[in-house]
Amino acid sequence: MASEKRKGGILLAARAGRYREYAPQPALRRHFGLLWSHSVDDGPPATVAIVPDGYCDLLWIGGRLVVAGPDRTAAFPLIQPGTTVIGARFAPGAAAPWLRTSLSSLIGRSVRISDIGRKDTADFEARLQDCPDVADAMALFARLLEEAAREEEEPSADAAVIFAAADGGCPASCLRHRFDISERQLRRRCHQHFGYGAKTLERIRRFQRFLDLCRRSHVMPLVHIALEAGFADQAHMTREVGELSCLTPAAILGQLNAREMPDDRFVQDASGRSVTLARPILRTC
Repeated sequence: MASEKRKGGILLAARAGRYREYAPQPALRRHFGLLWSHSVDDGPPATVAIVPDGYCDLLWIGGRLVVAGPDRTAAFPLIQPGTTVIGARFAPGAAAPWLRTSLSSLIGRSVRISDIGRKDTADFEARLQDCPDVADAMALFARLLEEAAREEEEPSADAAVIFAAADGGCPASCLRHRFDISERQLRRRCHQHFGYGAKTLERIRRFQRFLDLCRRSHVMPLVHIALEAGFADQAHMTREVGELSCLTPAAILGQLNAREMPDDRFVQDASGRSVTLARPILRTC
């Protein structure tokens, strides 16, 4: 399997099936950055990679409510053809208080919500079982999350600042000075809200900048993409991309350029109204 992955015999998840994003209703936006659905086509199963992005997601899959914890490297889940997954991506700092657990305990894991102590899970799952239609299930999923959100505490403001800094390539040393805290304190906060330290988060968000550039850059040479994304050079990019995804930069560029994707990502909210996100987001790439 490792040899197959290194040779590029895998697909980024966004290239397998139909993936759509939905803007959450205002009552959910402090807890969730977006809602999404992903339907896998019928046909022979493919090796699909879900690469790390620094986020944690709540999923409705196979009749169960599951939390997909943050990943350090690509995950290769076995998803049967014809499967549809509905998800909600936690906003930075929102997952740990909602789940009542540190994200460091969820690294690389998918865990049923009922197994981590959420008391409202059974009712949530029972109501979703009655919605075989994806659109109806998505709308109900959003309403149930709104009901649950009324009782939830505010997400950590510090976590949002840390995530934004990592997204912009700010080194961990800058964060320590900004918060006037020690390296150990910063590490503790990051492990609570992201599952790993600030340097790992920065590395993963740089990889996501690379993916973003690959979607938008049809003619930019890889060496230019490397520098634009924040890598030291092309060799650094090749090493990091391989470690995080088991694919080469050229293979990823080829996959993400295989379909036309506009610079602005038009999505829908849960009611079907078209909206625009400020920047493209690739949870399932």
